[in-house]
Amino acid sequence: MANAIRLKTPLTEEDVDRLQIGDKVLISGVIYTGRDAAHKRMIDLLNQGKELPVDIRGQVIYYVGPAPARPGKPIGSAGPTTSYRMDAYAPRLMEIGMRGMIGKGNRAPEVIQAMKKNKAVYFGATGGAGAVLAKSIKKAQVVAYEDLGPEAIHRLEVEDFPVVVINDTKGNDLYVEGAKQYRKD
Repeated sequence: MANAIRLKTPLTEEDVDRLQIGDKVLISGVIYTGRDAAHKRMIDLLNQGKELPVDIRGQVIYYVGPAPARPGKPIGSAGPTTSYRMDAYAPRLMEIGMRGMIGKGNRAPEVIQAMKKNKAVYFGATGGAGAVLAKSIKKAQVVAYEDLGPEAIHRLEVEDFPVVVINDTKGNDLYVEGAKQYRKD
């Protein structure tokens, strides 16, 4: 990705605060996976005053249910899922320090407000490109909720994982701004 910003997890407030919508970013380090069922379980734990199975402070959660790995590969196809299904849970996770989310599609206004308040960003990954995205995943390990199968929480070690900033810490939305650029008045 030409002219991409390189970030290494865990992300700091300063890392995400300098990002703007439309920025191309290459993420390296550890990211975690999580979809609806895993998010619900994490919020249930927080509501009970218990600790999460992973420390998400400074971390990025990738909304994906990866396909099984082929022999010799760390993971199968790993394309993003639609993010709005996590909208009910994301603000709470940002409150405790999550700095980024990766998925596809729009986020609810409450989630965008939580990103502003808690200094977090939403990255878009290209839907339909799961096999290509999987090439940036060097290691994958289930770390929680194994009973959920592909929707378990995985710890992924990634190198130059390609994303684009969709929502930044200032409340900007690439989907809204991008549509304005191409609207015929």
